Amino acid sequence: MLQGTLDMLILKALSLGALHGYGVIQRIRQTSDEMLNVEQGSLYPALYRIEQKGWVSSKWETNETGRRAKFYSLTRAGRKQLEEEEASWDRLVLAIAKVRQAT
Repeated sequence: MLQGTLDMLILKALSLGALHGYGVIQRIRQTSDEMLNVEQGSLYPALYRIEQKGWVSSKWETNETGRRAKFYSLTRAGRKQLEEEEASWDRLVLAIAKVRQAT
């Protein structure tokens, strides 16, 4: 993945509601039609990093199986960051499409 892509994917997954780590992985997989698979070894350091930046908050809750899990939620700063990253990606995709279409 390109630098910063994972952060944006996590923020987007959490924009739909609070999730535990494995839930983030599942949401990314499902919304990408199984084309993207985030490994736990990449996810948890990224969640820690973006929590330190104030883009997500976390709290311990009981998950659907009755086990305690850390649930992550998008903060106001995280929503703003997601908007900025999505706009940046839109510009990048447009620029690449223009280069590809050039003759």
